[in-house]
Amino acid sequence: MIAAVVFDLDGVLVDSEPTWERVRRQFVAERGGRWLPEAQRQLMGMSTAEWAVYLSEDLGVRLPPHEVAAGVIERMRASYREHVPLLAGAERCVRQMAARWPLAVASSSPPSLIEVVLGSAGLGDCFLAVLSTEQVARGKPAPDIYLAAAARLGVEPGRCVAVEDSTNGLLSAAAAGLVVVAVPQPGYPPAPGALAGARLVIAGLDELTPERIEALAVIP
Repeated sequence: MIAAVVFDLDGVLVDSEPTWERVRRQFVAERGGRWLPEAQRQLMGMSTAEWAVYLSEDLGVRLPPHEVAAGVIERMRASYREHVPLLAGAERCVRQMAARWPLAVASSSPPSLIEVVLGSAGLGDCFLAVLSTEQVARGKPAPDIYLAAAARLGVEPGRCVAVEDSTNGLLSAAAAGLVVVAVPQPGYPPAPGALAGARLVIAGLDELTPERIEALAVIP
C-alpha cells in the first residue's frame, strides 16, 4: 500500500520556473555572461551549488559561485515576498493528501526559498519533512533527495509516491525507487525517456486525488 507522498516544489506546487528563468537570465546578462538555448532545461533540478557553478563557468558570469548563488536567491526571495504563484489545484491537493498520508517536500530550491513559499502559501503545517538538495550529497537526477525524504518519513521508498515535473526530478524519483506521478509543465516539457518511468501522467494537480494515489498500489 502507498504510505507517503513526496512533492517536488518548483513546477509542481509553484509555477516558479518562469520566475527562475527570468531572474537567472537577467543576472547572467548583467554580469556579462551568455544565456544558452539549453540553459533552462539543464538548470531544472540542479542543486544550488550545481547551478551556481553552471552560471559562473558555463554561462560566463564573472563571479565566484557562492556570490552567484547569493545574488540569484535574494532576487527570488524578493519575488516570492511579493507573490507566490501557486499552481491550480496545489493547495487542495496538498491538504487532501495530508489528511491521508504523511507528506514531504523534496526540492532543488534552497531551504530559505522553500520556507518562504510554504509559509506564504499557508501550507507549512501539511508537511512532516521538508528537504532541499542542499542537504544531500548530490542534486537531481541523483536519487539522494528522494531517498532522504523517504527515510525522514520512515517509509520504504517503494511505498512512497513522488509527484514531479522535470526530467531531472522524474529521473531522481525513479532512481530512488518511488512510485512516480508526472505533472509535466507544457512550457518546460520533460524528456520522453523520463516520462517513461512514471506510473501516472496527469495534466495538473486538480486531477490528482487520494483515490488515484491509492490505485497506484495495484497497477502492475
